[in-house]
Amino acid sequence: MNKLKAAELRTTVPDPEQIKKIKRNPIYIVLDNVLDTYNVGAIFRLADAVSAKKVFLCGQTETPPNSRIKKASINTTEWIKWQYFEDAKSAIDYLQLTVDNLNVVSIEQDKKAVSFQNVKYEFPVAFVVGNETSGVSKEVLKISDKIVELPMFGINTSLNVMVSLGIVLYEAIKTLPR
Repeated sequence: MNKLKAAELRTTVPDPEQIKKIKRNPIYIVLDNVLDTYNVGAIFRLADAVSAKKVFLCGQTETPPNSRIKKASINTTEWIKWQYFEDAKSAIDYLQLTVDNLNVVSIEQDKKAVSFQNVKYEFPVAFVVGNETSGVSKEVLKISDKIVELPMFGINTSLNVMVSLGIVLYEAIKTLPR
């Protein structure tokens, strides 16, 4: 395992040939009005970690170039493909037109939600995370194939969107061939 120091991480950019060789997993990540630039940058890091095909930044979500996103992403915005849409539903509509058999999974606390551990994830998949206060929009929840949540056993009733996405992503990729 290659272990880089913080300064090295922030200045590392792979060469274009290295980027071309990365096998992308059939995973799309949709940010539905995620406002915290730290979350946005960290989600780019997650996208790189699971080799997702693309990140969709929607609504009021900040987009690169942004110094805080760049810092939190440790430059992954430079090689993770991303696209901006006015709203998350438009991004999902676009994905459904361009990706055959797409499954849409929203990560949200909802009366229709099931535990993330009790779901068979089918690929290709778009994972949707929502605004830190109001969550995934009702419009997107209506068109989601599945709504998953993380069980909460303490006093706090929710987790950070980036943390929740990371847990669900790593549960889902268990079934992908290596």
